[in-house]
Amino acid sequence: MERVTVQIDGMSCGHCVAAVGRALRALPGVDVEQVAVGSATIAYDPGAVSLDRIHAAVRAEGYAPRDNGR
Repeated sequence: MERVTVQIDGMSCGHCVAAVGRALRALPGVDVEQVAVGSATIAYDPGAVSLDRIHAAVRAEGYAPRDNGR
């Protein structure tokens, strides 16, 4: 498992936190450690899900993910 904190632009409330949390929990191989306004910390299995797929799930909820300059 790899651990990453993804910075997420566009989040401003509890609804945003809930939406991102649900989207991330729905992905195989993802363990959501914390979701807060502006970020999500997760552990994920790169053999089951890519970081690009994780970002796509966040974007599908209407937010803009970034991490480590990506």
